[in-house]
Amino acid sequence: MKDTFKDLKIIELAGVLAGPSVGYFFAELGAKVIKIENPKTKGDITRSWKLKTEDPKEDSSAYFWSVNSNKEFLFLDISNPSQLQKFYDLVKDADILITNFKAGDDVKLKVDQPTLSKLNPQLIYASINGFGNNNPRTAYDLILQAESGFMFMNGEPNSKPVKMPVAIIDLLAGHQLKEAILISLLKRYKTKKGCHVSVSLFDSAIASLANQATNWLIAKQLPKATGSLHPNIAPYGELFDTKDNQLITFAIGSNAQFKSLCELIQYPSLASDPKYANNQLRIQNRIQLYHLIYNYIKEFNFKDIYKLCLEKEVPIGKIRDLKEVFELPEAKAMINKFPYNKSELKNVSGIAFKFLSYGSKTGK
Repeated sequence: MKDTFKDLKIIELAGVLAGPSVGYFFAELGAKVIKIENPKTKGDITRSWKLKTEDPKEDSSAYFWSVNSNKEFLFLDISNPSQLQKFYDLVKDADILITNFKAGDDVKLKVDQPTLSKLNPQLIYASINGFGNNNPRTAYDLILQAESGFMFMNGEPNSKPVKMPVAIIDLLAGHQLKEAILISLLKRYKTKKGCHVSVSLFDSAIASLANQATNWLIAKQLPKATGSLHPNIAPYGELFDTKDNQLITFAIGSNAQFKSLCELIQYPSLASDPKYANNQLRIQNRIQLYHLIYNYIKEFNFKDIYKLCLEKEVPIGKIRDLKEVFELPEAKAMINKFPYNKSELKNVSGIAFKFLSYGSKTGK
């Protein structure tokens, strides 16, 4: 899998997270990814986004390395004609160009798609913008979370809106652009022609609202901040303390799972109570239900109730901090180690899928 795209040459003319996450995806799968950075700004702005605990002498932050390992780095001032020509030379045999210019900046710098397609008609020009191709508005993930409804829905009841703790809209836009590029590659293999594909952060956010969008568009229920509670399922997202003071949650998506939960906490009659007999009733009476279940769960140590839930196929999760997360073997397997400046750095793989087999068992 690691050499799937070994024959691809990709130029990344993008910074921060969304665009670079796309380059990182292809780099992990063997593509040659050349990240172009501006020497006037000392490169990608995220190189300077350091935590207070990071070494100020290091040239790059932990944030930068989240999506930039496995790439080649080339500093070019493309506003300089001679360095722009070097960029053009790279483009001539490139397969994909990734950009995230504000509207009009690509034309000013002479790196717009019509210009580059003349140098390389098979080039796939993949661009990310904030609010659409013709909108010059500066876009950061926080602004998109605010503008697209994510912040309004996120947080506890009666709290102020809260943003997600990762740049989720950037990542969603990156996934959308990956899909567009892969489709474009398939088309190019057939037609031998390049194309221009574009994704906006705003469109990516709206496309990802999923059931919350239809809850409004179809059911006319305006999604509001409800903490971790799911608007369509109960109990789902309520937090419970165990006897040994561990915090857990459940995702009960069916009547059968609810019945199993009631049985394992030794409260089987609750499953047949008319107030909680089906999911819609449990949503209507979820506050009462929470208080009924809470004291029963409080009688269990975490390991005991966790084991019972796994045996009974009741979806349970422990609220873990990242130290605990990266002690899990499944999370450890996702860590990439790469050398940089004579030291070993770590980041998390951007690839979650696995090829489990190739062809038939007979090899045909």
